[in-house]
Amino acid sequence: MLKHALFDGRLHIYKRDDSKYWQASTYLDRRNHRTSTKEEVLTRAKEFAEDWYLDLRGKHRAGHLKHGKRFKEAAKQFLREYEVITQGQRHPRWVTRLETILDRHLLPFFGERLLAEINAGLVQEYRIHRHENPVPRPGQDPEKATPPSFSTMHHEIVTLRQVLKTAERHEWLRSVPDLSPPFKQSDKVKPRPWFSPEEYKQLYKATRRRAQNPKRKRYKWSCEQLHDYVLFMANTGLRPDESARLEYRDVQVVEEESTDETILHIEVRGKRGFGYCKSMPGAVTPFRRLLERNKPQPTDRLFPLHHRELFNNILEEEGLKYDRDGNRRTPYSLRHTYICMRLMEGADIYQIAKNCRTSVEMIEKFYASHIKNMLDAAAINVRRPRTAKAKGAKKAKEPKRWPSRRTDRSEDEPRPARKTKTLGTRRAQAVRSS
Repeated sequence: MLKHALFDGRLHIYKRDDSKYWQASTYLDRRNHRTSTKEEVLTRAKEFAEDWYLDLRGKHRAGHLKHGKRFKEAAKQFLREYEVITQGQRHPRWVTRLETILDRHLLPFFGERLLAEINAGLVQEYRIHRHENPVPRPGQDPEKATPPSFSTMHHEIVTLRQVLKTAERHEWLRSVPDLSPPFKQSDKVKPRPWFSPEEYKQLYKATRRRAQNPKRKRYKWSCEQLHDYVLFMANTGLRPDESARLEYRDVQVVEEESTDETILHIEVRGKRGFGYCKSMPGAVTPFRRLLERNKPQPTDRLFPLHHRELFNNILEEEGLKYDRDGNRRTPYSLRHTYICMRLMEGADIYQIAKNCRTSVEMIEKFYASHIKNMLDAAAINVRRPRTAKAKGAKKAKEPKRWPSRRTDRSEDEPRPARKTKTLGTRRAQAVRSS
């Protein structure tokens, strides 16, 4: 390996045996710095190395020479930790989504940046960069690429924050900067998309017609399964992932003593772990049809297929795909429908939260805020009772009107003689006043 020293040994240039370019290296600010000159001729390599070294010295004296871990190293460590620690708790597709966000968006912008250089201003520049340079989806025409939505940017900033927290845990970064967006107003509380009683009736009538008259005979089982799925979900309030894991041995038909009704007792396993659910009586008939149709084993799934495409087609045909605010309805909307209908019937909000494996706070924020029946007019339109003094208060007196001389006497009464002051009377009044 050829090697030359410059500036009294403070700068070195060398060329490896397997490379045609000269390299430059120096030791400054308690660390080694290396770079490639991209030059094959020694004289040009020396000129480049001298300029590079003097530039480093200038940055060091000005305090602009920073060193430390780079963002791409923290991102690599984050993925290594996240995949191991969340194993069994996060779906593999979620981990893949984080890798996609890092590879397509975060690493091209922050990858070569030092962790110490990432601050609130740089993150704001990233937001502007994403809107000014939209990235097309796989297979999409670049000219048709659109800026990212609010939720997309939220997921990207969350991923960025998790990487920076990983660097903070390893003491590569002193503290995570403020990543909150400026100029942000308080978010509007939007109701979850659900089916009103009239819309829900329209939906299950449409699924029943499709089950009775499928477009093709081979679709009959799928249409019947979907019809029972809609009724089952709207009468239990299960999440779609909970219903996908539900087995026949998890459901029991019982006579509820407190209501004298036949309902289902369901053992639920899903997002919140293990819990119980007591259904409405309307869920019993669909469950019995499932038993009769499928002749299942205890370990078989109630709904082995999701039938999402058929469900969306029926929503499109009935004009129910979007609510009045433009929110897209999904199978999750059946759970929201169950909660809203229970609130409209006056059910206890705490019992609903327990039965749906959620919190009272979530129900009050996203459901009870737009249900008319949650407002008690008797408690709102309260008036103070009027006191006896206020009830017996006299009406305001009318202004007194002095009668005129013409209306004060009758027509036959003679007019009184007018008094005239004599000269002596005037002199006497003048003397008294003086």
